Amino acid sequence: MSAPANRNARAVRLGPKSVCALALVSAIGVAAFGWPLLADGASGVTAHAQDAPWLFAALLPLLVGVVAATITESGLGAKSVAMLGVLAAVGAALRPLGAGTAGLEPMFFLMVLAGRVLGPGFGFVLGSVTMFASALLTGGVGPWLPFQMLTMGWVSMGAGLLPGSVRGRAELALLAAYGALASFGYGLVMNLYGWTIVPGLASGISFHPGDPLHENLVRYLAYCMATSLGWDLGRAVMTVALTLTVGSTVLKALRRATRRAAFEAPVTFTAPPGEAQVTTAEPRP
Repeated sequence: MSAPANRNARAVRLGPKSVCALALVSAIGVAAFGWPLLADGASGVTAHAQDAPWLFAALLPLLVGVVAATITESGLGAKSVAMLGVLAAVGAALRPLGAGTAGLEPMFFLMVLAGRVLGPGFGFVLGSVTMFASALLTGGVGPWLPFQMLTMGWVSMGAGLLPGSVRGRAELALLAAYGALASFGYGLVMNLYGWTIVPGLASGISFHPGDPLHENLVRYLAYCMATSLGWDLGRAVMTVALTLTVGSTVLKALRRATRRAAFEAPVTFTAPPGEAQVTTAEPRP
């Protein structure tokens, strides 16, 4: 009897259906975040806060579509989906440990490493579902929630798109660098939602509906530096520190769990010379 010798867990590959689903949900997200920048001054852009129910209604079936496409194209089973739920629960439990304290959010560390192991499709769903679960846990449900779900999904998806051949210390350095950039990127994108619905608070850095795009972008960068740079820096420092200190252990644990969650390979019985080889579909013991 022989079994596959390769015990390395690989990120879940993206097939055509998964790519289409991710592209569609990302396009909707970009439009949801960015349309106020292109609106004219008489468009009533402060109604941007009312986009949330529509975005949430579009996001949920698309998340299901990403999961379904990934399962059908990669052969994952119920145990893989269950592992996704466990990781989302752990991430939701980690968020209250640092939320509200100088941006120290250990959840980002787990989302980056899990996205690296699970791949971009499951990573996107994991980030979104984790943010949704953590909002229910902490009472942080509001019009900002679907925007947070999208942004965290992008963070975890990006980790899954990093070069897969890198391993060892180089992988930790790569994930630490990505985690730092993603920490600042998350704040940069989420600020765009809040900034466009509260124009006029400070003339120098507030959003002016209908102004040229480049002028609003300059104000936006000034707004980010004045309001959230310190918070984003704390998030980046914690993500880098956790990645470099315990990242190797967590990656090994996630890859081991991924191997066990995947469908077991069929067992091949090698017959003596001159006899036919028999293959069964039963899993290994």
